[in-house]
Amino acid sequence: MVIYISLIIIGAYLLGSIPSAVWIGKAAKGVDVREHGSKNAGTTNTMRVLGVKTGIPVLLIDVFKGFAAVMLIRLLPAFEPGTNAFVNIQLTLGAAAVLGHVFPIFAGFRGGKGVATIVGILFALHWQATLVAIVIFFISLFISKYVSLSSLMMGISYPVSAIIIFQTDSMSLKIFSIIVSILLIITHRKNIHRLLHGNESKATFLFKKKV
Repeated sequence: MVIYISLIIIGAYLLGSIPSAVWIGKAAKGVDVREHGSKNAGTTNTMRVLGVKTGIPVLLIDVFKGFAAVMLIRLLPAFEPGTNAFVNIQLTLGAAAVLGHVFPIFAGFRGGKGVATIVGILFALHWQATLVAIVIFFISLFISKYVSLSSLMMGISYPVSAIIIFQTDSMSLKIFSIIVSILLIITHRKNIHRLLHGNESKATFLFKKKV
């Protein structure tokens, strides 16, 4: 059993390591997004550098690979859904996927911040709380025009929603949701600094009016 668990954890890391922003950017435009804009291999930078149409498939793939990584637990039928052991393995798979996204073996270990991948993971873990967080993200984005701030709001709202609104019984999920919020704050510390000093770039590319 240990061997099987180890294999699916490696599989989750490899799924997370799929560098969609890098591969799609090079295939569509011949551009490595890590050399432009914020130099981040994620959806926002892809949209900013290469356009929204190029960024959408990046977003979908990054969300899906997080979701798929967690769902690899279905390959281990010995674990009953809802049990602590089941949730703990789900969390481990999710963590492996995020590690793969941030440090992708297929792209020289230079990846993104993992926000979209985390959304896929959270959706697989607790879809109701994730939907609430996504709604808050879009409300924040519409009002502020800052993707970074909206991502932070989404990350903070998830544990509040999962723990307080939906009152999840899983202690592991409670701890994980809080850790995710803290990690998002850490990975966005430069963005927070720019927000506080009024230097953060707004996502104007998402709100351009068609002529």
